Amino acid sequence: MNMEAKIREALTAAFEAETLDVINESRLHSGHAGDDGSGESHFRVRMKAAGFEAMSRVARHRAVHAALGPLNEQIHALALELS
Repeated sequence: MNMEAKIREALTAAFEAETLDVINESRLHSGHAGDDGSGESHFRVRMKAAGFEAMSRVARHRAVHAALGPLNEQIHALALELS
């Protein structure tokens, strides 16, 4: 299973997302710091979930990172757009 699918699976299990987009942006960072050559180092997550409504921006980010657990160590950069 590729990293994009692993991220999607972890977030789907943790949240009742109305929308969820996991975008691999690694190609935009080819040759930059953090590019390990795998093509799976930089991601953007756009997610809307009802549970986020009562959370601050920081709490939302913490919840996503907690849901990803050990996957965080395998991702160099993760841009989050949460609502």
